[in-house]
Amino acid sequence: MTKKRSKDQYIFQVKEENELLPFLLQRLDQGRNRTKSMLARGQVLVGERVETQFNCKLVPGETITILKHAVPNHKNKGIEILYEDDEVIVINKDAGLLTIASSKEKQRTAYHQLTEHVRMQHPKNRIFIVHRLDRDTSGVMVFARTEKVKRSLQDHWKQVVKKRTYVAVVEGHISNQQQKLVSWLKETKTHKMYASAKDNGGQKAITHMKKLDANKKYTLLELELDTGRKNQIRVQMEQMKTPIVGDKKYGATTNPIGRLALHANVLVFRHPITNTTLEFKVEVPNTFFELTKG
Repeated sequence: MTKKRSKDQYIFQVKEENELLPFLLQRLDQGRNRTKSMLARGQVLVGERVETQFNCKLVPGETITILKHAVPNHKNKGIEILYEDDEVIVINKDAGLLTIASSKEKQRTAYHQLTEHVRMQHPKNRIFIVHRLDRDTSGVMVFARTEKVKRSLQDHWKQVVKKRTYVAVVEGHISNQQQKLVSWLKETKTHKMYASAKDNGGQKAITHMKKLDANKKYTLLELELDTGRKNQIRVQMEQMKTPIVGDKKYGATTNPIGRLALHANVLVFRHPITNTTLEFKVEVPNTFFELTKG
């Protein structure tokens, strides 16, 4: 029998000898991988100790406590797991963390940390990149747990993703309350993107812009993507002569908060297997709002 002790945890009593994983699977309405993930993240206590071993032997009289939320893991600096099942993992990525390895950085990436996380459940588990956020952009993003799910998400991205919204602070005062930005993007030999207001044979990029707040120096914007081109928002803001705060690559001259002022705060997509709609919204850094005060 289950006893709900508080809104943050559940308690079970062990009635007969068993191993921890089958004990949990009999009582939780979720898959094997997700249950192993709870163990890896320190969400299961046997008595007063955190237990991460799925084959831990249980004896009658022991108390099993399940925490609804993960215990913070020092190994996963820079990422917060928002949702996880057998097909996808959704995270909130900090600014400064690469999505995937580069020639200069192999270890400190979201991909590497999530790979370590899933391999705590089973050594053969893998993670697959679906889309990316720039190193200096923070916010919500989704990874696949199988190659089949990765292909499904990428091949049907436009149909699967219902909403992708960013919040940014740009240099200068934008007077328009709302605006549809349409550009064609190309990449230089030095891997910098540039935008044209006319079709130049590049990739068409569409962003819906809404002003949230402004002062004489900065403007706070909400930006919803119709397309997902490389550096799309950053390039379009440069094209408007209002570069994103901290974006030296694309024309910014100020960096008062020590980072790129671009944050992916909303992601809504249809689950590729269950077909249910998953919606994620993460808080915008307070420093963004402070820039447009007064």
